[in-house]
Amino acid sequence: MRKIVLDTNCLLMSLPRISPYRKIWDDFLKGKLTLCVTNEIIEEYLEIIEQKTNANIASNVVSVILSQKNVEFVTPYYKLHLIQADEDDNKFVDCAFSAGASCIVSNDAHFKILNEVEFPRIFVVNIKDFVQLLLRNQGNNHLN
Repeated sequence: MRKIVLDTNCLLMSLPRISPYRKIWDDFLKGKLTLCVTNEIIEEYLEIIEQKTNANIASNVVSVILSQKNVEFVTPYYKLHLIQADEDDNKFVDCAFSAGASCIVSNDAHFKILNEVEFPRIFVVNIKDFVQLLLRNQGNNHLN
């Protein structure tokens, strides 16, 4: 099962039933993806989803995430500080590194700096490419 870190905006983009990115949320719910999170990431999910929708929806989405068996809670022991432009994004990088996630799914340009870092190697995939990857590998249970 593929371990990923999903940035908040990509999570939001994957939620609507008519979203072209809904496959990410559906695959997560079906147990095809392991979502790696930290307490900080969960707090951001809750805060931003509430801002974009309302408190009830935010609470429901986070409750669904927390109830899944394919969620990996991570305690990052290293703060890598790889993203200087928006330090707040480092929580996703630290989570991916600590979890050994295969990638961070993000459209945020700040993450592009990770392409220039040789160690630790953390891959960033934009949401469109990630959905294409999921579609290409449909039925292949050993995506890693």
